[in-house]
Amino acid sequence: MASDRLSTDLDAHQLEELEKKYDSALNTRDNGPTLTRAIYWATILFAAYHVWTAGFGTPVDHVHMGIHLAGLFLFIFVYFPVRRTPRSLSYEGAGPLRPGNVPLYDWAIALSGMLAALFLWISWRGIDGFGLNIPEQALRQGNPTSVDVILGTILIFATLEIARRTIGFVLPLIIMVFMVYALFGPSMPVQILQHPGVDWHQFVNNMYFPSEGIFGITLWVVSTVVFHFVLFGVVAQRMGLGQFFVDNAMMLAGRYTGGPAKVSVVSSAFFGTISGSSIANTVSTGSLTIPNMKKMGYPGYFAGGVEAASSAGGQITPPIMGAASFLMAEYLEVPYTTIVIAAIVPALMHYIGVLSIVHYTAKRLGLHAYPKDQLPRFLEVWRKGWYTIIPLIALLVVLFSGYSPNMAAFVGLSLCIVVGFCGVDRPLTLAIPLALLAFIFWKASPASGEGFSATLAGILAALTLVGSIHRNERKDFKDLLNSFHVGVQYALAVGAASAAVGIVVGVINTTGVGFRMGFMVTNGAADMAAWVHPFLGWIPSEAFSLTSLQQFISLVLIAMACILMGAGLPTTALYIMLVAVATPALTQLGVPPLATHMFVLYYGVISEITPPVCASAYAAAGIAGANPFRTGLNAFTLGLGKLLVPMVFVYAPTILIVLPEHFTLMSFLQVSITCATGVFLIGTAVAGYFITAMGVGGRILMIIGGLLLVAPSGSSDLIALLVVGLTALPQVIRKRAEGGTNHATR
Repeated sequence: MASDRLSTDLDAHQLEELEKKYDSALNTRDNGPTLTRAIYWATILFAAYHVWTAGFGTPVDHVHMGIHLAGLFLFIFVYFPVRRTPRSLSYEGAGPLRPGNVPLYDWAIALSGMLAALFLWISWRGIDGFGLNIPEQALRQGNPTSVDVILGTILIFATLEIARRTIGFVLPLIIMVFMVYALFGPSMPVQILQHPGVDWHQFVNNMYFPSEGIFGITLWVVSTVVFHFVLFGVVAQRMGLGQFFVDNAMMLAGRYTGGPAKVSVVSSAFFGTISGSSIANTVSTGSLTIPNMKKMGYPGYFAGGVEAASSAGGQITPPIMGAASFLMAEYLEVPYTTIVIAAIVPALMHYIGVLSIVHYTAKRLGLHAYPKDQLPRFLEVWRKGWYTIIPLIALLVVLFSGYSPNMAAFVGLSLCIVVGFCGVDRPLTLAIPLALLAFIFWKASPASGEGFSATLAGILAALTLVGSIHRNERKDFKDLLNSFHVGVQYALAVGAASAAVGIVVGVINTTGVGFRMGFMVTNGAADMAAWVHPFLGWIPSEAFSLTSLQQFISLVLIAMACILMGAGLPTTALYIMLVAVATPALTQLGVPPLATHMFVLYYGVISEITPPVCASAYAAAGIAGANPFRTGLNAFTLGLGKLLVPMVFVYAPTILIVLPEHFTLMSFLQVSITCATGVFLIGTAVAGYFITAMGVGGRILMIIGGLLLVAPSGSSDLIALLVVGLTALPQVIRKRAEGGTNHATR
């Protein structure tokens, strides 16, 4: 394949080490050989358990979440030392005090945490024996026993510790602030924040027992949905779907101006449909695109910024959206398809912005497309890779047929195994597609209850048969096991962060602090608006009225809080926390619930490309050999579309399509077209080139025109056209003059 001939500066091992460096999920401790093998097989069993329960039924919540959390404790305390240093991560030999190179205190915390996680299952019907007299759970709710308090305390602090070890101290620190607030409510210095407070027994009751706190909706959705899609993304990529996406992006975008950068944008958008990690996206596609961008003439920091911004966009790209789409559907109690449809146009705005900057930067630098002989050919790419898209098709068909996300993930993962690892040249492996066919027909039978329709069963059976008999190369089952192992490693940080964020949700539900904070935000914005209004109120526009200024300042404050609080968190964890904290304030402003949730998700994801905490930009800088901070700044600049569009959700929810009280075809077309045009014009200003190169004044005017177009108002659109016209006219004249001079010279 032609893309295989494109050289890269880093080999597979170097890329793996780079990913380990910047992705905390993979930067783990070297254990002894025996423990390494044991934990390797334990992760595979852990993955297999989740795949099985997705297809054949999930145990009740306290059992399933207990098993999931117990697995997190085991793997994290074995893999992650107290402090990650070169010495603590290296193998120093095992001994009585360090079995398997894991200190005894880590083993003690892991085992006590596992006991605490599984105790609800063990004691649900009560325990009468072994010196214990513990009533059943229903009788202990609100009145925990001493054993509950002890184990609940262990669970709370063990959960904070696994979050700290996987993603750093910022999230646990935020959570501890919420805990202090819950426990010392009467002592708060600000009157509006004061509340009666709870004692430790009641706090443990609220955090430990199911329905809220650690065993609440956050851990439930992560253990039943998010984990499965993280696993699907890893297995699908290892099966070959990632390379298939890159090759198709080469064909679509490589032939145009600034080809390598556009390949980066398109391939990252494709890859984002299956990936739950922007770092994995950056490393997988950036290993090809970044070196070729540099060879074509892009500066290294810009090449890394393009890849980081494009990869971070994967977290808002339907259908998976870093698994946040499923959480959003659960929170809002709407069909999953509603979230996917609502996310389409906003995601396009982000990529329009990145492509605009990439295109006009290439124009300014005089860069060209890939040579035709380096572009892959359509027939060759699809002949070699068409089969890799079968699992994604099956997953989407099940999802859009109205079945649960975990059932879709089960079918998708099963077809990944069938398509990528089973074939007629390996007769024993045919047992897997046969078992999948049996499952499909069983789900279509009356015996399964609410199973598959005949049409869906027929489609899935056909995909299974086609996936079994294709003649392309299969991977070894060792590759499958390795992908399961890596998938579990990726899911550890997400699971730990989400379990810990459950404490924040529990505190907010217990104290009502979310509404108090919302009131503080709106009151603070009112004071700021009163100060600003005398300077702007003379402008004859509703946008500069006191009420409008208060709303806008409130939105800016909430957006800034989302970016700061989301720094360094996995997409699902940041979404859960920000929804709990920021939603009340947005609700007080009268923002529709769906627009509220999309608003906090977008600004939370922006933190992934906002210095100083922007791991995907740092990973891209490692591939590009560029300054990490400068790469992060470029990634942030390239993501300006993602920065602006959430404001449109609030002022013109018609752009989300699915809100009938706000949507009309004409309003949607006006808002989406002007918004896209505005993002495009701002992209030209960032690049410093439109019809010809732009000076500082022209760039400022273009930004003003772009912002006025993004603002959903007919009057602002007319003013924008005037501003852009005044900016573009001199460029047209200059371009014609340059063309005439060149013609005379020839």
